[in-house]
Amino acid sequence: MSFEDLEPRAAKPAPKDLSVLGVAELNDYIAGLEAEIARARAAIAAKQAQKNAAEAFFRKS
Repeated sequence: MSFEDLEPRAAKPAPKDLSVLGVAELNDYIAGLEAEIARARAAIAAKQAQKNAAEAFFRKS
């Protein structure tokens, strides 16, 4: 067991209170979330490509 296992895990952030935001602010919020989703999907695609390349390399050996 490592020392990190004993550290408390970070709590999930509370959902943002959307009732205080106007329509334009909500649209901006959604645009930011969609940009973050696109960034995460790009990271997934890059990692999947690395994994596929490694699997192909070791399959040929």
